[in-house]
Amino acid sequence: MGMRILGWGTALPEKVVTNRDLEKTLDTSDAWIVERSGIRERRIGDSTAELAIAAGRAALGSAGVEPSSIDLMVLATTTPDQQVPATSAHVHHELGLGGGAFDLNAACSGFVYGLVAANGLLGSGAKRILVIGAETLSRITDWDDRNTAVLFGDGGGALLVEHVQDEGQLLGWDLGLDAEAREILQAKIGGFVEMDGREVFKRAVRVMVDSANRTLEQAKVRAEDVKLLVPHQANIRIIQAACDRLGIERDRTAIVLHRTGNTSSASIPLALIDAIDGGRLEDGDLVLLAGFGAGMTWGSALLRWQGGAGAKPGSSA
Repeated sequence: MGMRILGWGTALPEKVVTNRDLEKTLDTSDAWIVERSGIRERRIGDSTAELAIAAGRAALGSAGVEPSSIDLMVLATTTPDQQVPATSAHVHHELGLGGGAFDLNAACSGFVYGLVAANGLLGSGAKRILVIGAETLSRITDWDDRNTAVLFGDGGGALLVEHVQDEGQLLGWDLGLDAEAREILQAKIGGFVEMDGREVFKRAVRVMVDSANRTLEQAKVRAEDVKLLVPHQANIRIIQAACDRLGIERDRTAIVLHRTGNTSSASIPLALIDAIDGGRLEDGDLVLLAGFGAGMTWGSALLRWQGGAGAKPGSSA
């Protein structure tokens, strides 16, 4: 038994904040930001629930299924709108879903965690699950800190998956955590993101590559067989270093961070769906998702692409 992807959707706020905009308030420059991160602009605005609702609605519309047919929704987010109840409760209500819902916080690895969890639940009796990654990192960003303000943005992405009797599309996965590194990237309740950039960079490349290799080994697949790498969209230099170590050419990598910034758990679905809607995947292509995040978490998953049944492009913004 396994899962297949039925539909997909994304959501981005209307407000665009460019590097030129940040030059007006920070001791920085467009050239410096692009060189260090690859980011040129980011989207800011809306609540986490609003972005999750828009992405989820687009995914349901893409698949052409009734919201009431959904057995479960998993909302990956590290920026909930309130402590209690879970943000997924509001999203579930507004979408008119059936079944239950819960929030999942594995930071930037959250969407991969959610997808792997959904696969397991589909094998335990669920028929359809909506997996969403949505973030409003702008709310926990110190816009006076030149080291972090240039990095983050808001957004959401969703996949609708269903149970199938065969192997399905998820061929292998790896999840992990090194809690000794939990303080190198953190935000206390009511505070802003704090980050040791050098330490994050050093660890991120290693854990993402190691996790990806474990997933490939589990699936008995070589890196050269991967059609598309979809990495967490944190920093172009981290992505380039990971590509080099994996032996995957950069033209086989999905990149959107130049216009979205780091959107944490939303970044992998945003990049994946951009590639899907851009016609970069054909049936049978192998797609490797790989991410890392605060905690320090990591996660990777290998998919064999099959176009959603009758699915239409699912971007809402």
